[in-house]
Amino acid sequence: MSYETAVARMFALGHELAQTPSQKFDLAHMRVLLQGMDRPEQRFRSVLIAGTNGKGSTAATLASILRASGLKTGLYTSPHLARINERIRVNGEAISDDDFAALQGEVDQVAERLVGRGELPWHPSFFEMMTAIAFEHFAREKVDLAVLEVGMGGRLDATNVVEPLLSVITDISLDHQKFLGNTVGEIAREKVGIIRPGGAVVTLPQQSEANDVIGNTILELGARAVNAVPYVPPVSPASPEYLVRSTEYVVPSPEQGKPGFVYRYPLAVLGEEILVETPLVGRHQLRNVALAVAAAAELHQQGFSGITAESIEHGVRETRWPGRFQVVAARAGWPEMVLDVAHNPAGAWALRSALSERYEDRTLIFVFGAMRDKAISEMTEILFPLAERVIATRPENPRAASPEEIQQAAGRTGVEIEVVDDVRLAVERARAIAGAGTVVVITGSIYLVGEVMRFVGADV
Repeated sequence: MSYETAVARMFALGHELAQTPSQKFDLAHMRVLLQGMDRPEQRFRSVLIAGTNGKGSTAATLASILRASGLKTGLYTSPHLARINERIRVNGEAISDDDFAALQGEVDQVAERLVGRGELPWHPSFFEMMTAIAFEHFAREKVDLAVLEVGMGGRLDATNVVEPLLSVITDISLDHQKFLGNTVGEIAREKVGIIRPGGAVVTLPQQSEANDVIGNTILELGARAVNAVPYVPPVSPASPEYLVRSTEYVVPSPEQGKPGFVYRYPLAVLGEEILVETPLVGRHQLRNVALAVAAAAELHQQGFSGITAESIEHGVRETRWPGRFQVVAARAGWPEMVLDVAHNPAGAWALRSALSERYEDRTLIFVFGAMRDKAISEMTEILFPLAERVIATRPENPRAASPEEIQQAAGRTGVEIEVVDDVRLAVERARAIAGAGTVVVITGSIYLVGEVMRFVGADV
């Protein structure tokens, strides 16, 4: 089977959230599929990361630390920005087209055989197939450790069939209420489903509703809490200025390359003091880095002696996680651009904070597109007051809201909103009206950011 055919067959299964909860979220079906594949999830060790915001950044940082520690490291994340292969990586390298096509064909054959025998009631979903392909790839590559980002929720997510060495809970907020619940507490109850009896769980204090659920679950299961607070630097108004210019280039392209910004601060870890330098910008990222560092320190305690203070410092510095406050420097004919996948109110607040910190005196133009099932009105009320002008557009996704729907949802913001249906034309419009020193912000959906990155030449 060709790669193109394999990808087309995957997308033909429909979007990850298009099926009913009863079809998608059933771990018994996932276990039947993996049993038919000779249990690949039992052939590698793993860390499982759940949360609403920050789980991808935390996973990418931890995976980078593990690689810097000499461990062959798998990383499974979702969704992707440009190509489906991005979701499955070993030592930073995405699965090859040939390997993806071969594994997709093999897993598909197993699934069809199980459906034919009546052992599965229907073909696995897109996300179940992706997860099975990832597990098989990690098993064949004999990774030392795989970092697995939960797709959604936790308790019934397809990734939750592994027995992780460590569970990590990132910040929990409202998102995917249709599937997970209408309060932070209800959503937290789904997320904590990745905690194992007697297992270790890394977390940080957050909203009281989430804290209560996480704390009670740890007590009920006899789990061991690993507090990441010691790894968060102070961020009060009186605290030191951590956002500094990087000595490295943020993008490899010569016409785009110029020093960007990083967070830099001293940190005590494993009995030594290191200098953390993370390219993930935004104060919310300090929490995600802390979770990753705490997870790495815990894995060191579990016997991964290659994880040292030095490798943690190096791994954090080398982290690459595109589309998260990613800056594309101004170049001939193009203004400076910020690409950020803020896709819910918590993400919007994080982006607003980062923009205020980095671009307090600069004019901002937003190009905004979002999925129809997101809290668009809230997101626009958080973000749009920062903008001189907003261009509403529609990414290539059947769930995408129309520009007119965005315009209507943002009615209370009082910001001038242009409607440009085509994403490329929307960016060209922003480019045309951007004055000297203007920053164009592309945000609202990962699908929008990925689409823009492909044609502006941003590093994916």
